[in-house]
Amino acid sequence: MSNENFNTLAAFAVVARERSFTKAAAKLGISQSALSQTVKILEERLGIRLLTRTTRSVAPTEIGERLLQKIAPRFEEIERELAALSELRERPAGTIRITSGEHPASTVLQDGIARFLPSYPDIKVEVVVDYGLADIVAEGFDAGVRLGEQVAKDMIAVRIGPNMRMAVVGSPTYFERYALPKTPADLTAHNCINLRLPTYGGLYVWEFEKAGREVNVRVDGQLVFNNAGQRLLSALQGLGLAYIPEDQALDHIAAGRLIRVLDDWCEPFSGYHLYYPSRRHHSPAFAIMLDALRYHGD
Repeated sequence: MSNENFNTLAAFAVVARERSFTKAAAKLGISQSALSQTVKILEERLGIRLLTRTTRSVAPTEIGERLLQKIAPRFEEIERELAALSELRERPAGTIRITSGEHPASTVLQDGIARFLPSYPDIKVEVVVDYGLADIVAEGFDAGVRLGEQVAKDMIAVRIGPNMRMAVVGSPTYFERYALPKTPADLTAHNCINLRLPTYGGLYVWEFEKAGREVNVRVDGQLVFNNAGQRLLSALQGLGLAYIPEDQALDHIAAGRLIRVLDDWCEPFSGYHLYYPSRRHHSPAFAIMLDALRYHGD
């Protein structure tokens, strides 16, 4: 059946329920004459009179009443479903899957989720910590979190955190045995705690910059980890120097548990961004999360 036939049936159902062309026309937002013509065309197509018309009233015939009893529940069901969809728009729901590194997951992402999630009980968020650069489309994620410089050019990237700095730190007991490094090149004489990169399996090269001069140092040491937590703990235990996000070290530096070196070689860089495919249509739930995570500056 064509859409036109559905429309005429729906028009008939409203007239039959209201028992009035005037009331039905007002409810449908069309003229009384247009509605009367619509019902007349339906009756002619079926070859059956569906309504009995008088100057004062309109009532379904026996066949019209039978048709009304059959189709009315269907249209009411459609109306209920449309109302439910409208309610979902007003009360967003669904699951949002995000891939993220450990550090942004426990800082900017966690803080952003805490800001909006309690107000939306029907929204669920699944965060998968992954140190590799996951293909979010192929792996079924709605979005990913990475440093701005790591986001692919074909993705939409939204800043969700401030600029960042790295810090080279060691414990007081470590520096009782080793001299303080003055330049990045001095690190080659130190026991450095390395980070294993998951994407290609190599070791992370420590990156430094000062007054526009960039220096990369391949460090060596007794320990290699693939996460930030163990590198920080090992530095606190005096097992070597760690190169970690500044925010993880500041409290320990202030308390005297760690000593920071090469501070002037650790310049700020672009912070974390939430990224997602430009061609994907996102739900109201995703829009709410994006607004809560968006970084607006200090």
